[in-house]
Amino acid sequence: MSNSRLVFSTATGRIKPEQALKPVIKTDGIVRIRRETKGRSGKGVTTIAGLAQNDIELKALCTKLKKQCGTGGAVKDGVIEIQGDNRDKIKATLEQLGHTVKLAGG
Repeated sequence: MSNSRLVFSTATGRIKPEQALKPVIKTDGIVRIRRETKGRSGKGVTTIAGLAQNDIELKALCTKLKKQCGTGGAVKDGVIEIQGDNRDKIKATLEQLGHTVKLAGG
């Protein structure tokens, strides 16, 4: 038996073929930034939704935002999650990148 598997190498790291071929989610062009605590034991998380990018681009943007905020984070189902309440820093960074940004929720 062989333990080999097909893996693509990119500038942002190694990805599986099924991740590379996922379609981009169509949005209305507005990036929404929310602060959520539900289901997280009271810990606050900033979520960024509405970015029309594939998984590779989202992971690269997530890495940039994590460095900007000095916290951890992840990409889950096309939504970037950054630990803590960093809405203002994230909004400023995304606006510099040319996105239309709205702060949503409380």
